Amino acid sequence: MRLTVLLKLAMRSVGRNTRRSALTSLAMVLGLALLVFSRSLAEGAYDKMIDSGVRMGSGHIAIQAPEYLTSGKLEHRLEGEVATLALEAANDVLRESLLSWAPRLSVNGLASSTAAAVPVRIEGVDPELERAFSDIEDKLQDGRYLEAGDRLHAYIGTELAQRLDVQVGNRFVLTAQTSTGDVEGQLVRVAGIFQTGIPEVDQSLIHIPIDTAREWLHTPGATSTLAFLLNESELTDIGVETLQLKLENERQIRVLGWRESSPELAAAIRLDSTGNYIFHSILLAIIALAILNAVMISVLGRRREFGVLQAMGLTGVETGFVVFLEGLFLTVISGVAGISAGLLFTWGFFRDGLDFSIFMEDGLEFGGQIMEPIVIPHFSVEQLLISTFVVVAIGMISSLYPALRASKLDVAEAMKFEQ
Repeated sequence: MRLTVLLKLAMRSVGRNTRRSALTSLAMVLGLALLVFSRSLAEGAYDKMIDSGVRMGSGHIAIQAPEYLTSGKLEHRLEGEVATLALEAANDVLRESLLSWAPRLSVNGLASSTAAAVPVRIEGVDPELERAFSDIEDKLQDGRYLEAGDRLHAYIGTELAQRLDVQVGNRFVLTAQTSTGDVEGQLVRVAGIFQTGIPEVDQSLIHIPIDTAREWLHTPGATSTLAFLLNESELTDIGVETLQLKLENERQIRVLGWRESSPELAAAIRLDSTGNYIFHSILLAIIALAILNAVMISVLGRRREFGVLQAMGLTGVETGFVVFLEGLFLTVISGVAGISAGLLFTWGFFRDGLDFSIFMEDGLEFGGQIMEPIVIPHFSVEQLLISTFVVVAIGMISSLYPALRASKLDVAEAMKFEQ
């Protein structure tokens, strides 16, 4: 019964001091709405970065030989039977979340023409599977992408085409060390020219049909990487863990998540996320100071009231608890309003995406990948729950000191205090 009385006293105090409560709540609502908006925008940007990165890279999940990630050499490849076993296991484990997959046979080599010789990264791909997996065809500048049935065709970057001085339809020679240890050449014709906006890719990456690569490199049925694209990046960890258990007895196979196979992208996201957390921490600290200031001023301005309450039978602890509840009520009400306002504002105005093309014409390079300029906010239930918990915790912590001051109030001195 006494608890009910304390709750009523706290709620009446919040309602009685409407101006103070309204100003404090407004500051909290605006701060929390900004927090929800910026966090949802950051989550959407990270989703876009990961999607762009894994499509140009090794997917959300990559299956390789154990040494391939560090060496990148042809000798560390998955032979035909091993690759087939790995593919069957992946299809079994990932079938509900699998969006697409693509085999890659990669080797470092040299591209030569009458104009120049340039070191390149040659990737043998399945044109049809790669078209569904990667968005590299969308970067087409001239010609076309590889097609089923192509044999002596190549898809190259704009900077490489300029250095080799070749155009669509021109021929040049690829040279690399084959699986037998010999250095052999392969004549190819330019089918298309692409531009990603990433200099390292545009001047070194070449796609050729995987059957041509296997024949030229004497690696029938082999692949360097089996890349898998999932419906959602959040499924990567559980997919990798399950697939590792499935293939734990296969010593010739290693399963990697995108954070391992694309360390530059993962590091860039961690760095940007750290900056966001610092910004959000400063924002939450401002909210905490607003709560502390409002409750503290309330305590200092109501000493006589607290003295009367204690004279009527409330203990010092109960008086402090009333002050604590005031701060908590103010936090909960403002927190719900702020998070709701942030969700409504973000969804109402930016559910179709926020266009940053005014700041970047061809997209933003991030972690070695190009991100499209339109970012769609992503609402994470986990992040919203964390934000709600943090806001309540801040309200509780910010109310502790004023509550402690109120609990130690001297009744005699408080009754003498004149406002």
